[in-house]
Amino acid sequence: MNIRERLSPNFNERPKGAAIDMIVLHYTGMQSAEGAIERLCDTASQVSSHYLIDEQGRITRMVPDEKRAWHAGVSNWMGKSDLNNCSIGIEIANGGHDFGQPPYPQMQILALIGLCRDLMARHGIPSKRVLGHSDIAPARKEDPGEWFPWDVLASAGIGQWVEPAPIEDGPELAEGDRGDTVAELQFRLASFGYGLEVLGVYDVQTKAVVAAFQRHFRPVKVDGVADVSTIATLVKLLALKS
Repeated sequence: MNIRERLSPNFNERPKGAAIDMIVLHYTGMQSAEGAIERLCDTASQVSSHYLIDEQGRITRMVPDEKRAWHAGVSNWMGKSDLNNCSIGIEIANGGHDFGQPPYPQMQILALIGLCRDLMARHGIPSKRVLGHSDIAPARKEDPGEWFPWDVLASAGIGQWVEPAPIEDGPELAEGDRGDTVAELQFRLASFGYGLEVLGVYDVQTKAVVAAFQRHFRPVKVDGVADVSTIATLVKLLALKS
């Protein structure tokens, strides 16, 4: 694998004994890969990632794996917070929601698959621990976006995926709802990994988590409403873990 280097000064040491057990995927949300690299190397930005992949599939290493890059921010998964401590961050050059949601080119995705496979093998990272920034920070982030091809990665053994349940009419849970059915939904989402308290109230955080789940696993409709399709897809994914 051909990897060039442009080292960022924005990193520090991982906590002693912290194992690398997660990969977090981001989009750059900028108009060019070059601009993103400059920002990730700017000390004023206070952000960085371990790798960046441009639209042509060229990989740039920006922070050594063993160092703690600053890509995840306030984050949570499976009850664990401050995920910069245990993760590898990969920025994928893409304009994101602010710049037209451009498709991810095939060469870029092929390079990402190769890099993820290499990192998973070298660090013993489980497939299910390859996540999007929106999964670990659902109230703040939307990347890598609902048009990111998670199904293609899963077919290559990276990440989790099931065929989303079809959208159909039926009961829905939405912001403001209360009761045991809301608590059951929150319990399922938390059991899957999302940082969510089981309160029995469909609050703003629950809506954000549901939208993040949809963005990753039921991307045809992202609205934060737990409809029949969303819940059925979640149940299918949880069945894979049992």
